[in-house]
Amino acid sequence: MALTNAERQRRYRERRAAKQPVIRYRRPQDRTSRPSQWANAIQTLRDLHAEYVEWFDRMPESLRDGALGEKLAAVAELDLAAATLDELDALDLPLGFGRD
Repeated sequence: MALTNAERQRRYRERRAAKQPVIRYRRPQDRTSRPSQWANAIQTLRDLHAEYVEWFDRMPESLRDGALGEKLAAVAELDLAAATLDELDALDLPLGFGRD
């Protein structure tokens, strides 16, 4: 329930009378350079690709013909060095845990 102006003003006066310091937190600014951000994004992409390949390799043969197996195979077969950003964006990634 929203406060009325009088209630809000009363609370403000109580806070001022208590003379408690007002603590405000700010998020630290991200001072990472753009080339570093790009390198971090590429490394994250490589790490995720390796995880998907490992997931596909550990998958039992009987499950590789299903929807999840086909999606993992598409990611595992992807050549990151030759892939364009549009190809990466068009990938249908598996959600995992039976949500596909």
